[in-house]
Parts: sequence; structure tokens; C-alpha cells
Amino acid sequence: VSSAKLVSLVFFTTSSAPLMWASLDHAKSAELKEKLINLRVFEDDAGKMNISALDCKVEFLIVSQFTLLGDCVKGRRPSFDAAADPKKGEEFYGYFIQRVRDHNLRVETGKFRAMMDVSLVNDGPVTFILDSREKR
Repeated sequence: VSSAKLVSLVFFTTSSAPLMWASLDHAKSAELKEKLINLRVFEDDAGKMNISALDCKVEFLIVSQFTLLGDCVKGRRPSFDAAADPKKGEEFYGYFIQRVRDHNLRVETGKFRAMMDVSLVNDGPVTFILDSREKR
């Protein structure tokens, strides 16, 4: 799995938000990072997803994407009330990125709160949602 790459769109929520995918909690952010780098999403020689990002030293593009929290249930304008305060969100974004880099993995990033053009080529129909809420 040489030259493997992963795009990770991350967002951080307030502690009171119903969805706490990467809540403002260093321990939860560290758990999510562990899940991300150890999740076996790359195929082995038998074609099974059996190789982790850490195993194959994947390159990451980690982009802050708070708009994934847009709540469109009521009205005609998305609500971003569940999103973390931008200052705290940026702090945790940096913390999360550094924790991934601590494993000697190459990490490129987006610029926090900036308008960016990001493109990717999805190699197969594989997309995962990682959630830092309590294990079920």
C-alpha cells in the first residue's frame, strides 16, 4: 500500500452538543486520533481491509470542516450552534494534528477558518465516520 493517502475532515463540537464527534476534550481527541491511525482500511494481499494507516505510513490531509455540523432540521438556514467556539476549535484542531504527527506520519493541513479549494480522488466507495462519543 505504498503512497497511500487519507483525507480526514474533522470538526469539534461544544460539550453540550448532542453529537460529540470530536468534542472539546483532549482525551476524546486522542482516542479519535488512535482510531483514525489504527483503523484497518487498506487492503492486504488477499483484498481484505486489514492494514492500518499507521502500518503503511499513510499521508494525511486533515481539514477542519465545521460545516459538517450544519443542522438543517428547522428553517431554511443551517444552524451551527453545535460547533465549537472558533478559538477553541482551532486549538483542538492543532492538538489533533500534532497527535497524528507524533507517530511520524506526514500530515498536510488546511488553513483553519479559511476558504479553501480541496479536491480528492476517492479510490473506491469507502468513506467512514469516526465518532468520539461513548462506545456502544
